[in-house]
Amino acid sequence: MASIKKLLIANRGEIARRVIRTAQRMGIETVAVYSDADAQALHVREAIRAVALGGNTSAESYLRIDKIIAAARAAGADAVHPGYGFLSENAEFAEAVVAAGLIWVGPPAAAIQALGNKSRAKELALSRGVPCLPGYNGSTDADGQSDERFAIEAKRIGYPLMVKATAGGGGRGMRLVLEASSLLAALHSARSEARSAFGSAELLIERALLEPRHVEIQIFADQHGHCIHLGERDCSVQRRHQKIIEESPSPAVDAALRERMGRCAVELALAAGYVGAGTVEFLLEAGDLRAAGPPQGARDPSGGSAAHAVASVGANFYLMEMNTRLQVEHPVTEAVTGLDLVAWQLRVAQGEALPLTQEQVTFTGHAVEVRLCAEDAQYTPHSGTVAHFTEPPASIRFDHAIYSGMAVAPYYDSMLGKLIAHAPTREQAIEQLSSALAQTQLLGLPSNRSFLNAIVQDAEFQTGQARIPYLVHKAESLRQQLQTDEQTALLYAAVTVHFAGHADPAKQLACPFAKPVRLQHRDTLHTLNLQELGGGKVKLAYNGVDHEGHYQTDRQGQIFVLMDGLQQRVCTVSLADQRWHVQVGGVDLWLQDDTLAAPSTSTGAAGSAEVRAKFNGKVIAIQTGEGAAVKRGDTLLVIESMKLEHAIAATQDGVVAGIEVALGQQATTGQILVRLIA
Repeated sequence: MASIKKLLIANRGEIARRVIRTAQRMGIETVAVYSDADAQALHVREAIRAVALGGNTSAESYLRIDKIIAAARAAGADAVHPGYGFLSENAEFAEAVVAAGLIWVGPPAAAIQALGNKSRAKELALSRGVPCLPGYNGSTDADGQSDERFAIEAKRIGYPLMVKATAGGGGRGMRLVLEASSLLAALHSARSEARSAFGSAELLIERALLEPRHVEIQIFADQHGHCIHLGERDCSVQRRHQKIIEESPSPAVDAALRERMGRCAVELALAAGYVGAGTVEFLLEAGDLRAAGPPQGARDPSGGSAAHAVASVGANFYLMEMNTRLQVEHPVTEAVTGLDLVAWQLRVAQGEALPLTQEQVTFTGHAVEVRLCAEDAQYTPHSGTVAHFTEPPASIRFDHAIYSGMAVAPYYDSMLGKLIAHAPTREQAIEQLSSALAQTQLLGLPSNRSFLNAIVQDAEFQTGQARIPYLVHKAESLRQQLQTDEQTALLYAAVTVHFAGHADPAKQLACPFAKPVRLQHRDTLHTLNLQELGGGKVKLAYNGVDHEGHYQTDRQGQIFVLMDGLQQRVCTVSLADQRWHVQVGGVDLWLQDDTLAAPSTSTGAAGSAEVRAKFNGKVIAIQTGEGAAVKRGDTLLVIESMKLEHAIAATQDGVVAGIEVALGQQATTGQILVRLIA
């Protein structure tokens, strides 16, 4: 058996840190690689050695096979771990690592090729009795990918159906088609996106399930022909076909169904000659979900109450795809099994046998993970600088690569980290997670922290009923609830912003006069009258109602505001141009302090408007000019952020009074882009 002594991690961010942590615990030296944008990243600091790849974009750095192999040789590494994303499912990379005489911590290139194409994976699955949805796998012969052929096959399969790219994943190249009249547009759109994302425009179609769950099985195989599964993860809460919440066990899977799905997942892995960690993803169509205990004689792996040991009567499951790598959500499996999957990967790569048999795998409690992303509630990704960051208590696992002052670059995925709660019951795990989200302080750029907290507090999620379309139906009501919470939090924020600009002695002085405080939030100007009573106490009048408040800080500098008898911890940072980012518990507010601005020139004044950037990004197109007449909704300019293009529209009818940015300029959140007058 070959022993790994020095491991190069061909990745970045939280997964690079995750691999480094286990490798160093096993006595293995670690080598990090980094782009120019990641020169100050935590994974670079924590590895024993770091090698620069150069460039900023993925294409210039983390996707360059030649640079990574050269880095491994220069550092004297004897093995490469790909993490997930980037080159982790690239058969050419796996072959290059092996050809360089290095140990590849992943499945054989042949297995990646066999399972990486959805069409070929389905054919392999069917040969081993793994259930697949009725469909057409997209023959590559002369007319196999033609619109006409797909139309014929779609009529045979029946609607609704799903158009999918045969390569790649992450929801790209996927389109739901409800009726024949929409098929042509869906094919053209999916082809274009697939070609851009994966370099292949090949498609397949299959029968669509409208209300399924996304349930996946974690498998592990060694080089000696052994393969087992480590239970399931429910990943049904998704936005735009991308997961944001995962849990284990699934609220809809009992012991019998787990055994059936696990057996199918193992069969597929064995058929492909798989080695290492992999995940087989299924769509679960539960005919009749009812609360029930586990089948007689079976152990309830959740350790929870009978209300969450949900039996699936008449449940059917169908293969989606197999991911030939470690998954983002692997920590929930680690939590319920007590295993270190990265350690297993390294031991298997060294030629060791699996440390457990299927019968020896046990499950304890319930685990839930949320993905913390630099994006707003509309799922728009943001780059920028983390002005302040504080982790939640150590009682919860938090895999991340965040630090105060960190620049979140626009070149990579928006995920910043993952919070994972593990408790005896599902209810307790959710409660822990909600508390941790509220206590996580992340200021300076938008994140989905408050949106995630709204989800885990929602009744449909808490009762285990969320399926894949959950956010399609529920997102808007969750956003409305967040806006209601923000209105309540506005009073706490107003007191904090007011005192944050004062010297400490001023907070202790009383003032006989009320002062107007004008704060803009979500394009609405709020006027509050605030009177200082001395000793950090205030009286606040808002919308005709008086409120009593008290501002204080503890020895650690934490801010607490008592308002009408309810105390909240408040965290705030001052940004440019009198803008503030304030967190009141689980609520985020972005405020513009217009207290000292002349009323006629403050944003929102009658007859004028300032179109501001809602996220950081590069101005790549300006589609108007000074003096031009525009209508509400007209595109004024286009900003590129996190590899996506966003059209910035006029907020009212009017005339362009000024364009405040230049082509190619990097705009920051809240910056004025265009001025309009009626």
